Amino acid sequence: MKKVVIGLLAILSVTVGSNGQSVKDIGDRLTTFLNTLSNEQRQEISYSFIDTSRTKWTNLPVGIASRPGIRYGELSEVSKLQFHRILTTLLSSQGYLKITGIMQLDDILNVIYESAYRNKEIDEDVINEIRDLKWDYTNYYVSVWGKPEHSEPWGFKLEGHHISLNCSAIDGHFSVTPFFLGTDPSEVHTTKYAGIRVLSKEEDYGFRLINSLSEQQQAIATLSKDVPGDIITNPKSEQRITTYEGIKASDLNPRQQEFLKYIIEEYIDNLEHEKAHEYLDKFYATSLDSVYFAWIGSYVSRKPHYYVINTPDFLIEYDNMGFQRNGNHIHSIWREKGNDFGEDILKEHYLEHKH
Repeated sequence: MKKVVIGLLAILSVTVGSNGQSVKDIGDRLTTFLNTLSNEQRQEISYSFIDTSRTKWTNLPVGIASRPGIRYGELSEVSKLQFHRILTTLLSSQGYLKITGIMQLDDILNVIYESAYRNKEIDEDVINEIRDLKWDYTNYYVSVWGKPEHSEPWGFKLEGHHISLNCSAIDGHFSVTPFFLGTDPSEVHTTKYAGIRVLSKEEDYGFRLINSLSEQQQAIATLSKDVPGDIITNPKSEQRITTYEGIKASDLNPRQQEFLKYIIEEYIDNLEHEKAHEYLDKFYATSLDSVYFAWIGSYVSRKPHYYVINTPDFLIEYDNMGFQRNGNHIHSIWREKGNDFGEDILKEHYLEHKH
């Protein structure tokens, strides 16, 4: 039995470290997807890797902010099948279901507001404003940067309302950051969809941790009662979180540290297991003195609240405010410091390969 366990651990260690295989898998899936497109669609979806649009992102509805690439709704069924294969190669089943759940939530939003309009709960001006936002499962955009079958850098982006997924790859390594996910509503309260919570654990684990703290610990962790209207590192802001604030992980008891780990793993485990293990190994190697958790706002649900987890390598931000200030509209982001859009791996590539 001991030999079996040792052998299994050896296999796992090799598998987890094989980043190149993961990049090849993603690139192969992307190439297969591109081969299902017409020539016109391939031109529409394809950009140079050095195009400056690659490093721009937004979470706004497409009715407010246009996107590069091809609209998901314009893809054939064959292309859609291959597109979803890309997602299930890049993401875990958890991450994949969050992405598709957020896309479906746009259709649910339309059902909610159209129902409210029919019931005369909102007037025609409001429903027309809502319709102009173009919330729709099909209104997400796919773009490809560079050529995945080549040895040069390449990237892939899926973006639309409350989703910005950015993959950058080179030399057997890849980055999946910034990775933004949001939900509106975070909990559906009406229609036949009542009860759906796509980003449930991001919220639940945050409350579990903050409410497990003693009053003294909460005083250290809580920065303010005034919740920001969005994540600090939103795409319209030049602000970056450069200072470490809140409570150190080393000042938490073992149970509280477990709760903190639950939050971090909830974000990292959106990725396929090889990449998730790579990130988790880096986190577990970090001194607890260097990991900070900070909170703003209410300690109870359905009221505005915010948290940030700041480590030397990663940043997690979560904001549940919404324009109605009802704590039912989540914005969240996962960032690998210094490696947004593959910045770090690109530096290494250009140092090793003079262009």
